[in-house]
This record gives sequence, structure tokens and C-alpha cells, in this order.
Amino acid sequence: MPSFDMSRSRFRLADEHVIVLSELASGNVAPDEFAAARQELLDCGLITAEGKLSTLLLPLLRTVLTPGVVISLETASRQGKLHHGMLIGEEHVVAHEAWPGTAESEYTCVEPKTLVWKLAEMVNLQQSPGTEGPAQDPRDKAAAAVVETTLSTVEAGLAVLEGAQVARPAEVEHEAIHRALATTGALAEPSLTLLADLISELRSSWRLTSAWQTRTAAGEATEARGFAVWDCGPLGYWLRELPTEPVPDTRIAPSTPFRLVQVPAKTIWTHLTDLLPPQSDLRAAKTEQAAREA
Repeated sequence: MPSFDMSRSRFRLADEHVIVLSELASGNVAPDEFAAARQELLDCGLITAEGKLSTLLLPLLRTVLTPGVVISLETASRQGKLHHGMLIGEEHVVAHEAWPGTAESEYTCVEPKTLVWKLAEMVNLQQSPGTEGPAQDPRDKAAAAVVETTLSTVEAGLAVLEGAQVARPAEVEHEAIHRALATTGALAEPSLTLLADLISELRSSWRLTSAWQTRTAAGEATEARGFAVWDCGPLGYWLRELPTEPVPDTRIAPSTPFRLVQVPAKTIWTHLTDLLPPQSDLRAAKTEQAAREA
């Protein structure tokens, strides 16, 4: 069921609710297949019987309908996959965060000056010694810890976690992961044991991508950036250098090279800030957005 917190302008909405609200905000009639979602919005007071929107929704929907920058966050853990994100509009920034086992996501307005901090919170970026790893420059490949293999080998190890229906001792799980990785024949020691350790400690893997419209000499184009990380708890953060983000599905195959490099939290912070467009592109995106609204 949809709900809202008036004191903090927070809304819990499923995709069906957002579709209905977007249609109504655009002056359209929601399709019949979303009648149940429309009734739920009516019951909780976010719309009237005539289809008018609560004024509380206006900043949210203005941003959802015409974002200048779209940021997508996909996470995977033992609880499954979740999709979060952020929409940057002309006046407002809206973040949406999913919750395991529920259909609704929480939508909130974010102060624009704090959006990088919000992204860091959404990926649970920590500076504690337990996740910082060795003090080293990740650009120094001679010093950095690196794992290189193929996508099919990594998926063989991750499949052990996906198949775990009940809790089991850590050493039993680690042995199963090590055995699955060894079966592929693509890794030798010490990388084999290191990758088994990383998968055993994997809290979550996530990928962040951003996209916005920009102008080039050839005309209007879409600019996209992204990066992916493994959060391995006490073993630190590992930047997935290969395959590089954004990754089209057409570039993914079992033999696709896969590379992880250990990095400190400050490197991930830098990547978060690099997701945002230059001010010139952001102004251009806002101009395009205003033109579409006119």
C-alpha cells in the first residue's frame, strides 16, 4: 500500500503507483490495468476521486516526469537484487530506495548540495578501518591487489551463494566456493583462494550509472558514465575495472574478461562525484528539459 510522511516529504510508492501518478500529472487517464493502484492512491489521500494530485506530490512528480540527469543504482546481495536511483531536475533532486521483500520504494527530496553524500549513503560507503584495506594508491598496479579471470568463473562462485537455502558454517561455504571456482580451471593460486575469500565475505555488489542529454557537433546525444564495486566487508572495497560500465548486454559473454582491483573508500567517493555532468552539460540538460515542457 502507498503511504507518505508529511513531516519529511517521504513517499512509499510501487512502480504501479508512480505510473498512475505520472499519467494523471500529464493530464492523461491511467490505463484500466492500474485501477487497483489508483484506488490505493485514492484511499491514502494522495489523489482525489477526480484524479487531482495532492500538492505534496508536486516537487516529486515534476522531477520524475522531466529529469535532467538520471542515476541508477543496482545492488545484489544474499537477499536478492534491488534497484535504487536518483533523478536530478531543474529545481529538485529525488532519490528512490527499494527495500528487500517489498514492492514499494521510498521516494524523498534531497538537498542538491548533499546529493553526493546521499549517493554514498545509498551504497553504504564506510571509512572505517574494517573496510578501508591496505593504505595504497590503487593506480599503482604493482602494489594493488588484483584479481583477473573471466565472467563465467566469477558466476560459478557466486552461484554457490545463490544456491544457499539454509545457513551453513562459513568454512563449509568457503570450501564450496573454492571448489566451484577451481572447477572452471581459469584461476591458479593465490588468485583462486583470494577470489574465494572475496565471494565468501561479499556483502553486496553494486553498479552505478548516470545519463543525461548533451549537445555535440553532430547534434543531441546521450552522455553516460558508470562504475561497479564489490563491498567485501573486512576485505575492503574492490572496483570492478572489467567489464567497464556502462555495460551493454551485447558485450557480456561467459568469456568476458573480469578484473577486480582493491581500492580505498576515497577512490569510490571520487567516482561518485565523477558521475555528475559538468555544469555546462547540466545547464544544457536543464535547457532541453525546459524546452520539452514549453
